[in-house]
Amino acid sequence: MVIMGIQKPAWLEALYTQKFFVGCSYHETAKKNEKNVYCLDCCISICPHCIPSHRFHRLLQVRRYVYHDVVRLEDLEKLIDCSNVQAYTINSAKVVFIKKRPQNRQFKGAGNYCTSCDRSLQEPFIHCSLGCKVDFVLKHYKDLSPFLRTCNTLTLSPDFLIPQDMGDDEMTNETPHSTIFDSDEPMSWTSGSSGSENMSMAYSSDQIVRKKRNGLYLCGRSANKVSDEDMATSMSRRKGIPHRSPLC
Repeated sequence: MVIMGIQKPAWLEALYTQKFFVGCSYHETAKKNEKNVYCLDCCISICPHCIPSHRFHRLLQVRRYVYHDVVRLEDLEKLIDCSNVQAYTINSAKVVFIKKRPQNRQFKGAGNYCTSCDRSLQEPFIHCSLGCKVDFVLKHYKDLSPFLRTCNTLTLSPDFLIPQDMGDDEMTNETPHSTIFDSDEPMSWTSGSSGSENMSMAYSSDQIVRKKRNGLYLCGRSANKVSDEDMATSMSRRKGIPHRSPLC
């Protein structure tokens, strides 16, 4: 797209047109398949399951704030000058809106307001989004290149979680390296890495025993094993009928 004779970078143009937080067509049946990552090298939006195919590319995480797409200011400043663009804080991180946010009623009161959509802003900001600044620069300076920055590497933030494809729905609910036992069977410990290997182990303080279907969770606090009698008592325990306290 050419505006005032100046061509926008391909990654910037696609960042405006790509849709985020919609289901990924390549991973329709997978969980957490919303597109919340933008690949600058391919100029497409991808989901967390697509990341292994783009692991050597520059990736930008897109977040959601008041129903609009935002990106971290720290990441965006590596690509383009974001001065005079108002940032907002979510989850202890400053973010910037990607697209314009036009409002129905125009604001012309005291204080700063956006140069493109007349949105009220705090001082000293004059742009409410990245899109508003780009349009302002192209309109008044006729050249966007002085504001662009060279960025050869761009990785996702450490708090970004990539889902683990385990194949079985039940496996997604299991606690790694936890021990599952049944009351009908002798108490045995199974390794978290292989279901076919059984090993006899002492009940340690850092392991969790989960009873499937009955919803029983036991946390070990000592080196003693759990006896069958204690297990039967815990499993058969039911909440009694509440009694009203005597009136004074």
